[in-house]
Amino acid sequence: MAGKKIHRPIAAMAKKIREYRALKDRPRDSQRFAVDYETMRRPLTQKRLPVRAWEDVRNENRLFALLCRLPRFGVGRTVTRKSWLWAHDEPCYWVITKVKADYMAENMDHGKAWGYLTFKGKTEQEVREIDKAMYHDWRMVPKHEEEAFKNFTPVPEETVQFLPYPPLLRAMILAQWQKEGKPIMEEPIIDLEKVLAAPQEQAKKKAKGTPI
Repeated sequence: MAGKKIHRPIAAMAKKIREYRALKDRPRDSQRFAVDYETMRRPLTQKRLPVRAWEDVRNENRLFALLCRLPRFGVGRTVTRKSWLWAHDEPCYWVITKVKADYMAENMDHGKAWGYLTFKGKTEQEVREIDKAMYHDWRMVPKHEEEAFKNFTPVPEETVQFLPYPPLLRAMILAQWQKEGKPIMEEPIIDLEKVLAAPQEQAKKKAKGTPI
């Protein structure tokens, strides 16, 4: 029989104090992501940034480096990333809805932000925290350009219904048709609708079961 757990209030209080001190001593984001622009190292860890990132670190901005200059830290504004502009033709951006700045950071250029994400023209319906805010590739969309930047007409996706057989399988099918004396009037092709529907039909038959 297991012994009754003894409540030790002093030990519980000591544990809370240790957790509070660990949380208090934890480095802030402004310390973790600070950069020495001469050596391209992070002062806290002395880790050197990748060489490929140097140009962006010198010429581009972190998210809060942009937001700290705006009224209400840019709530309601639209931001995007340089990497998105280069990689995608469809609009990719965040609309900022909430900002929690780190008032202990120099120039208040660190913190957390939330918003609606639109990626490749598709907008999410739920607000979530903006990730990669410390990356040096954020750009603010000017207010007079926001409407044109967000304007996007989705292109209907082309659906492929038929595919040709692989060469070896095609040769085998044609040889079988020739052996059976069937006239070869057209190329053998794969009907994707039938292929995709087959597992569903089998699942329905299994669900119905076999009558006894």
